[in-house]
Amino acid sequence: MIRVLLADDHNVLREGMRSLLLQEKDMLVVGEASNGAEAVKLAADLTPDVALMDIVMPELNGIEATKQIKKISPTTAVLILTAYEDDRYILGLLESGAAGYLLKNARGTEIVEAIRAVHAGESVLHPVVLGRLLARATHFVPDYAPAAAKGQLTEREMEVLNLAARGMSNKDIAAELSLTVPTVKAHLVNIFNKLGVASRTEAVMAALRQGFIGLQDVSPAKAPVAQADSRDAGERTADGRHTPPR
Repeated sequence: MIRVLLADDHNVLREGMRSLLLQEKDMLVVGEASNGAEAVKLAADLTPDVALMDIVMPELNGIEATKQIKKISPTTAVLILTAYEDDRYILGLLESGAAGYLLKNARGTEIVEAIRAVHAGESVLHPVVLGRLLARATHFVPDYAPAAAKGQLTEREMEVLNLAARGMSNKDIAAELSLTVPTVKAHLVNIFNKLGVASRTEAVMAALRQGFIGLQDVSPAKAPVAQADSRDAGERTADGRHTPPR
């Protein structure tokens, strides 16, 4: 079951989302928050797999709430559902650790598939936006990857991370490295666990900030994109860690 926390200050929207997700056999709404501060508290208490959250909320906005949720529950994937598509909001949310965003005019099926995707470690995001995010990263990350920083990941995991950062699918990575797709999935799971993240977007940003990869290893024009198939990158165990799919 994918355990979902709903956070929005509009009761009608929360009720609609709860009704939508109740129809899915693999999803369970474990909590509802009407403001950002309540969302942070519930995330700490419940450690949901996915937090579906608005940007503009009372007491604590979505950006600040995302920052705090990722600190206290790093394996919770935050998916933003909002009416705002301004780049400043989107980039701020991604830099805060959100796995992706959808507009509130999205269809119910799109929201359901997006929840499955971020739970599987994928990014629900347009590649152009990710390109802007990575370009913006040039202001605070080194332009090379120190050898000492790479030590946390194996050589093969580094290869997989570099190719994933360029937007290659698991199938393409497998072909490039002469591996099987399940093996690539397993490597991504290990990368997520070692970096303490829940999506490819977070993995790339964390690797850039920590010097595991340099900007020369990432092409903004080929930034990671969402995978339609939520089975592409593994699942989480009961304690929130990623495990390879069967």
